[in-house]
Amino acid sequence: MSKRRLPRPTELAQLLRPKPIVLNPTDRRLAGAHTIADLRAVARARTPRAVFDYTDGAAELEDSLRRARQAYRSIEFRPNVLRGVSDVDTSVEVLGARSELPFAFAPTGFTRMMHHEGERAVARVAQRSGIPYSLSTMGTTSIEDVAAAAPHARKWFQLYVWRDHGAGAELMQRAWESGYDTLMLTVDTPVGGSRLRDLRNGLTIPPALTLRTFLDGAMHPAWWLNLLTTEPLAFASLKTWGGTVEELINRIFDPTLDYDDLAWVRESWPGKLVVKGIQNPVDARDVVKAGAQAVLLSNHGGRQLDRAPTPLELLRPTLDLVGGDAQVWIDTGILSGGDIVAATAMGADLCLIGRAYLYGLMAGGERGVQRAVDILRAEIVRTMQLLGVRTIADLNSSHATLR
Repeated sequence: MSKRRLPRPTELAQLLRPKPIVLNPTDRRLAGAHTIADLRAVARARTPRAVFDYTDGAAELEDSLRRARQAYRSIEFRPNVLRGVSDVDTSVEVLGARSELPFAFAPTGFTRMMHHEGERAVARVAQRSGIPYSLSTMGTTSIEDVAAAAPHARKWFQLYVWRDHGAGAELMQRAWESGYDTLMLTVDTPVGGSRLRDLRNGLTIPPALTLRTFLDGAMHPAWWLNLLTTEPLAFASLKTWGGTVEELINRIFDPTLDYDDLAWVRESWPGKLVVKGIQNPVDARDVVKAGAQAVLLSNHGGRQLDRAPTPLELLRPTLDLVGGDAQVWIDTGILSGGDIVAATAMGADLCLIGRAYLYGLMAGGERGVQRAVDILRAEIVRTMQLLGVRTIADLNSSHATLR
């Protein structure tokens, strides 16, 4: 039977150590986020429902997005031991330049709707983190203003081919003159996908102040205050807009897009060319033959065709057809550093993340985006160490497999 005694004050002091008090509410929220899922939960509480659903949702029944995420959940890692992993190098070579991490920020439309700091904040985080940032044609900050906000970041420009090809040519010229070295041509949007959450929420561009949104806004006063007291929310590259996202796409984008248009873009753009939205290995082979230096396996985050192919499952057959003729990138469903390591081990040259950093942006602006990068970096390093891998180049298909 144990003998009882009173604890000494010094012993109690070791147990009763209060956490440091964090006065800034944004810092306090972000400090409690240890995963991208945690940032998503904060984002959901901080933004109106229609705004959160615009970011979080996908097309129709959302099976494309669900399957993409499930593919990463089905990964089985196969570690090596006794490899000495005190130092880990997470850098990769991306189209002739170094990225400090094996991922880049994907292009996202209407980013200032998620948080008033918008694209400038994301580009600044990319600059500090040493990773590429992609500005969308549907962005809410101009090509020039993003370049000024992050002059030393590696910047890419994502292009949709419009019915008015002259507008596309002007955007490409402005991007090149502003220091964007890579063009990302998106080819999976001949028409807009049916995003049912947006339809049910009545989301329009710009957001309309209905009774429903007013009541929702009453629960999120900080978001509305920031929206109403900063520069007007608008597409930076469009002169007119209005209606739902699907209606806007159908009115502006060119549904006749074909290989002649790809040839026009390749001839017009002097820098590197990436084709985004590849969902068939044969298409990957053909666009590389047409001059693309990289292909991005993507189903648009599940936001276009529901029940579309899962990019991770397309990776191996695409690599077999493309070989070493171009880099093969991947997006959709990536929510952790482990997902990034898995895709890289299976052959992807680069991963692109969208929702992951947007959750951070909604949760805390620029600091939230930085928190997302810090979370992913820590998960990448830890996963590599547990796999017994010191460099990204050492990852291979023996380390990860789809069960």
